[in-house]
Amino acid sequence: MPPFFPQAASPKLATQRQPGVRILVAPSGFKESLGPDEVADCIEEGIRRVLPESSALIRKVPLHDGGEGFCRALVAAQRGEIHNITVTGPTGEPVESHFGVIGGDTAVLDMATAAGLRLVPRNCRDPTITTTFGVGQLMAAAVDKGCRKIIIGCGDSGTSDGGSGLLQALGAKLIDSNGDEIPTARGGGSLANLDRIDMSGIHPRLRAGEVTIEAICNIKNVLCGPNGVARIFGPQKGATPQQVEILSEAMDNVARAAKAILGKDIGDTPGSGASGGLGAGLLLLGAELRPRSEAADEYFGLRGAFEKPWDVVITGEGSLDSQSARGKMTVEVARRARKLNAQVIVLAGTIGSGAESIYDAGVAAFTSILDGPSSLEQAIKNTDRLLKDAAERSVRMLQAGMSLINNNNKKNKEQFPSSGPGYPKMNRNENGDTLPNIKGLSRSVTC
Repeated sequence: MPPFFPQAASPKLATQRQPGVRILVAPSGFKESLGPDEVADCIEEGIRRVLPESSALIRKVPLHDGGEGFCRALVAAQRGEIHNITVTGPTGEPVESHFGVIGGDTAVLDMATAAGLRLVPRNCRDPTITTTFGVGQLMAAAVDKGCRKIIIGCGDSGTSDGGSGLLQALGAKLIDSNGDEIPTARGGGSLANLDRIDMSGIHPRLRAGEVTIEAICNIKNVLCGPNGVARIFGPQKGATPQQVEILSEAMDNVARAAKAILGKDIGDTPGSGASGGLGAGLLLLGAELRPRSEAADEYFGLRGAFEKPWDVVITGEGSLDSQSARGKMTVEVARRARKLNAQVIVLAGTIGSGAESIYDAGVAAFTSILDGPSSLEQAIKNTDRLLKDAAERSVRMLQAGMSLINNNNKKNKEQFPSSGPGYPKMNRNENGDTLPNIKGLSRSVTC
């Protein structure tokens, strides 16, 4: 499958003189507000307020990493088709969802379109009752259509049911310690007494191995333990401390039941905790769990983007905190940019405790897009404006820093017009320009 390059340069452009500053814009989406494409457009607009086309080359590579919008982006890139379908939403109510078909027999779907956090009203955010049943219905529809491969994006979830709803929708039965079947689509809270999973009724084509499943997920997320999905992400989905304990026990039960089927413990298998444990359910279906970065490389040309030299890379995500270093695409972008000696700026919706850990990955600076006190609802509503303004501010700060360096170079040249005996030794770059000897100038700072 050929990669998709959203901003491929034209032959004519290659023959023209390139602008001085080269900027790569590669953001993730902002959950519940803007998708990666929209975020990239907003950042570009903010940059252009400061740097016209004559002074900066901008390339956009939105990071469709499995979250909401992944399906439509990949289908558009491969000129596939979208199929609309009504499924059971995360709270049990019907929701309009879809899956795509590319290459004739490959289905693409986002779990978020059937069980995403956006589909859970704020006053109903209780991850002990939300379900992935609708995700299983999407997969069943794709299998019934004759698809031989399913690519599922796992991101932006509003569930923590260990993939139990997914399995039930595909024909599996969950049996409790009394030998009774657990009702369908009841969420992670219903798994407190889970004893085993009966896979004998699973969809015939899946049971026969006629369909391969590829899951795009945060491979750092595991099902169980102190860093298990319930403890790390449960609170983000509305879980109280007591509910976190309930869900953690439920994930332990899923791991034990899965071990009886697979013959191995998946509690700490990379990716098993993706999307509230959906990864565990997918492992029971024989899925291959792939890192988000691999999908961005293969399907959206991220690897190709880093074959070019960039001066600045601007990325972004909805929330930046201590977990951002655990498989988030923002950090992957920073690691790659560091190899090019590019300066990386991260624009985030909110900044939480431990966000400074991303400096170690190569991030030069990060800043919140918020410009004043705001409710979450207001911030989500105004994300486009906030992103544009934050991008403009960031570029203006870069300009100020470059002016400081240039002015200092000029002063040094005037004070020390040449080198040789009697003149102090100056640091110079590859162009022969004097580098300022200002302690701390190159240190990463938070805007």
